[in-house]
Amino acid sequence: MGLGHELCARVEGSFFTNLAKSWCKMEKSLNDAISKSFVGKYFKLEARKSCFTRELRAGTATFLTMAYIITVNATILSDSGGTCSVADCTAPANQTASPDCMFEPNSGYQDCLSKNKNDLIVATALSAMIGSIAMGVLANLPLALAPAMGPNAYLAYNLVGFHGSGAISYQTALAVVLVEGCAFFAISAIGLRAKLAKLIPRPVRLACAAGIGLFIAFVGLQVHQGVGLVGPDSSTLVTITACASTNPETGECMGGKLQGPKFWLGLVGFIITSYGLMKDIKGSMIYGIVFVTMISWFRGTSVTYFPNTPLGENNYEYFKKVVDFHIIKSTAGAVSFNNFNTSQVWVALATLFYVDVLATTGTMHTMAEIGGFGNDQGGFEGEYLAYLVDAGSTVVGSTLGVSSIATYVESSAGMREGGRTGLTAVIIGLYFFISLFFIPLFSSVPSWALGPSLVMVGVMMMKVVNEINWSNMKEAIPAFVTILLMPLTYSISNGIIGGIGLYMALSLYDFVMGSIRWLIKMRRRVIQEQNQVSHATAGHHVDPTLVHDQITHV
Repeated sequence: MGLGHELCARVEGSFFTNLAKSWCKMEKSLNDAISKSFVGKYFKLEARKSCFTRELRAGTATFLTMAYIITVNATILSDSGGTCSVADCTAPANQTASPDCMFEPNSGYQDCLSKNKNDLIVATALSAMIGSIAMGVLANLPLALAPAMGPNAYLAYNLVGFHGSGAISYQTALAVVLVEGCAFFAISAIGLRAKLAKLIPRPVRLACAAGIGLFIAFVGLQVHQGVGLVGPDSSTLVTITACASTNPETGECMGGKLQGPKFWLGLVGFIITSYGLMKDIKGSMIYGIVFVTMISWFRGTSVTYFPNTPLGENNYEYFKKVVDFHIIKSTAGAVSFNNFNTSQVWVALATLFYVDVLATTGTMHTMAEIGGFGNDQGGFEGEYLAYLVDAGSTVVGSTLGVSSIATYVESSAGMREGGRTGLTAVIIGLYFFISLFFIPLFSSVPSWALGPSLVMVGVMMMKVVNEINWSNMKEAIPAFVTILLMPLTYSISNGIIGGIGLYMALSLYDFVMGSIRWLIKMRRRVIQEQNQVSHATAGHHVDPTLVHDQITHV
């Protein structure tokens, strides 16, 4: 039965006007018409007991809960410097720019970063649009896809490093994502994806999500990438900051701890988001970001995103356009295989592959359970095509300039609204398409507006620790080390390697003792069989004297 019919039934006998009743009838007619059309039959609206308006509402809910990724992902990836280099720096007259210009206030480099961020905003929205529509059309599942939180931070801060300070260039990192996506597609095509996920120790699998959550939250608390609550300290490595003034190069506090107005504004945004999530309000992540951003758009304040500087003026002029279709100029097709055959690249490839196998496979199965798509074999309807779409989207995303694409847990918001078909995913994709025309607004969201959302992502990813058996030290120790190493070593791969290595070391005792017990058991069995053979031989033994006596008697 359609949503329009349900609504009309509630309207009858109430104080709604005739206009409302007419709207209900129109809605019911629209749902019935679409359900019987080619679109309705293709997406199996009636078979899954859904209708167009319900799918529209579900798609809207999911988009609202995950729209933050458009700006958050672009901000994280642009922290790596993207395709910007020393060549983009503005050098003094008759001098050449030094590599330090990428870490100091430099108008040329900052301008390059701004353009790079705009490219990444478009790439994020475009890859999410393509992935979501493909998931809806091919797999007929209400799952939304976008660049994943975790792999984006790993690429930006571990591989490329802040403003290119890492061991791998941005172009080579995209090549790693491309190869990982192709490998992912291959194992999905031959059906090995789920089996590979099961090879990883369960406590490490669970701890990875929590560790990545802490890593992302730590990024959201820092000076350059978030609200600025945490900063460097020469004595204790890190300390509380949120200072009135900081060193623009190092981020160290220069005075006035906890007096930074941008931090306090970001904290208000965090509280708004928290209250919204407490009350289960759709789009709560967006409301906190929008509030802080709109306050930061006012000029002449201590929290403005458009200060009276050359860069601030340029950003403000672009912001005033409001609507503008930006064409990707630097990140699309930036993949490069130069210096690909290095140890850092292979570790990165293995890490991204591992995170994708675990995170995406687990998310898809969870979403399938929520939507009721599971089957008796432990899979779900449309599983094979869903895996192929997910892997293929990563390949497409890498050519646009973004990190791995994954299915978003925010898809559950749409399912709670009744989304049950791929039409929900197609509608989500169309919303991402519309966002492509508002790049000036998305590019003007400050880091102190996005930092709280990163912390909230960490909160959401921590819930898996409940599934870890903390009373079993063999599971608890590797899990804890995995969680601990990711934020403290600022490396997701270090946490994964440490957790797996420690689990193997602790399992070595059980393996050795099991082998010894097996050898003892086999030795006893061999001795037992030898004794049986000896007894059998003794039972058939003939006394030579008896034979002699018989011959003599004859």
